[in-house]
Amino acid sequence: MLIYLLFFATLFLAYVNGANDNFKGVATLYGSGTCSYKTAITIATIATFAGSISAIFLAQGLISSFSGKGLVPQNVAGATDFLMAVSFGAACTVLLATRLGFPISTTHSLVGGLFGAGLMAVGWDVNFNQLGTVFFIPLLVSPFIAFALGATAYWIIGNRKDNKLLDIAHTTSGAAVSFARGLNDTPKIAGLLVAAQALDIRFAMVAIALGMAIGGLLNARRVAETISHKITEINHSQGFSANLVTSFLVIIASKFGIPVSTTHVSVGSIFGIGMISGNANAKVISSIILSWLITLPVAIFFSALMYYLVS
Repeated sequence: MLIYLLFFATLFLAYVNGANDNFKGVATLYGSGTCSYKTAITIATIATFAGSISAIFLAQGLISSFSGKGLVPQNVAGATDFLMAVSFGAACTVLLATRLGFPISTTHSLVGGLFGAGLMAVGWDVNFNQLGTVFFIPLLVSPFIAFALGATAYWIIGNRKDNKLLDIAHTTSGAAVSFARGLNDTPKIAGLLVAAQALDIRFAMVAIALGMAIGGLLNARRVAETISHKITEINHSQGFSANLVTSFLVIIASKFGIPVSTTHVSVGSIFGIGMISGNANAKVISSIILSWLITLPVAIFFSALMYYLVS
């Protein structure tokens, strides 16, 4: 029975991940008026799905990181009740943020889920060293790197006039970010199913990819408006700069199994560009950062509660 609930919880997490994250790769396309919302989400869905399938071959290192292995004892990390608590804790956190229109990190939510369920399962025997070095440091550092690179890229590229070539480059870069996001997020979620030996890795990846695609198509609008129109005004060259930085950082991180957040990287690069252009909305950025800070304790609470209920 629990194995079916785990499968449902993981698909639910994939669905809300798609709703909160799928549009982030193409937000600059919509925000700059390069294409409509419908066209942008279609590009995002296709490219994200392609990235998810490619993760089978290119990003398996992330599966181990998000299975709980090393964070808690092996017998706990592979237990269905532990993994289900992690899934539900992360999913409830992302769902809440999506309903409120905040672009939070599924990676951050999963870390909170692992920590909350881990505390309930083994108390203070959770491996805090791994929690810091494997998860927190990459999540903390990556937005600052993206901020600096985004500002630098825009300073180099500058405010170039819109033309057909720039439109194509901008659209391609948006698809690249969506591909990178699928490549980075899918194995993190699939790791929960693989750890419980509920599904073969290939079927797990495909199931997660489908869940993410449906979630993005049906429920991405609120987060899309926040990233596309509220952080800063975006033109073609700014959007291209942000996407170039985001896709580069996330693909490199996926290749080496580093658990960065596409959300943190994408928002960081867009904010860096907004600071250079002078159009950044500090109030919106402050509320987004606050939502990032709240993500961890909320995910810890939800996952700890779920573990208590199912164990």
